[in-house]
Amino acid sequence: MALYAIGDLHLSLTANKSMEVFGAGWENYTERLRQSLSQLGEEDTIVLAGDTSWGMSLEEAEADLRFLGQMPGRKILLKGNHDYWWNTVSKMRKFLEEKGIGNIEFLHNNCFPYGEYAICGTRGWFWEEEQGAQDAKVLNRELGRLETSLKAAGDREKLVFLHYPPLYQGYQCPEILQLLQKYGVKRCWYGHLHGGGCRLARTGNWEGITFSLISADHLEFVPKKICE
Repeated sequence: MALYAIGDLHLSLTANKSMEVFGAGWENYTERLRQSLSQLGEEDTIVLAGDTSWGMSLEEAEADLRFLGQMPGRKILLKGNHDYWWNTVSKMRKFLEEKGIGNIEFLHNNCFPYGEYAICGTRGWFWEEEQGAQDAKVLNRELGRLETSLKAAGDREKLVFLHYPPLYQGYQCPEILQLLQKYGVKRCWYGHLHGGGCRLARTGNWEGITFSLISADHLEFVPKKICE
C-alpha cells in the first residue's frame, strides 16, 4: 500500500482538446498515463491535483472519469482551473454511482485519513488566473476550504495538495502560506505549471515547508510516490 500523486492529466477522451498539439513532451500522453497508472496496486491511493479532464460537463467528462475508474487503486481528485465539469460533491458522487464508476473520491471541504497522515487540500489561488474585483472573494473562498480541510485533519500530519502553486517566480500567496504555517504543514504538492513554467517553479524548503511540483508533464506522466 502506498500513496502517490500527480496533477494536470488533461484527459480528453471525449472533448476535442488533446494536449498533444503542444508537443514537447505531451506526445501519446493518454497511453503513457494508462501504462503508468495501471502499475498501481488495488490497495494504493493516488491524489490527482486538478485539471483532470477537459470535459465541459459531467457528461463530457464521463469517458475520462471511466478511464480513471478502470485503473487500480483509490483516486482522490481536487479541482483545477480547467475542471469545468466539476459540480457539487453530491452531484458528482451520484453521477459516478449511476455510471458504475468506482474508486473515485473528491477532496473538497474535507480531508482523507491515510494512516498517521491526513490528505488535505483545495484548488488554491493564483494571481495570473484571478484578477480584478473578484480577487478577494475567490481567495477567501479558497482559504476557507483549505482551513476546513486542515481542521478536519486533527492531530494527524497534514499532507497538503493544491492545484495552484503558492510560490512561483518571485510570487507568493501569503495568505495560503500563512495558513500552511499556522497548521504546521511540513509538505505541500502542487501542479498547474507546464513546459518552460516548470523551470520557474519554487521547490524544496521554504520556511520549514517542502514544496514539490507534480504536473504530469513535469513527472513524465509517472505518479510521484509520497509515502507507504
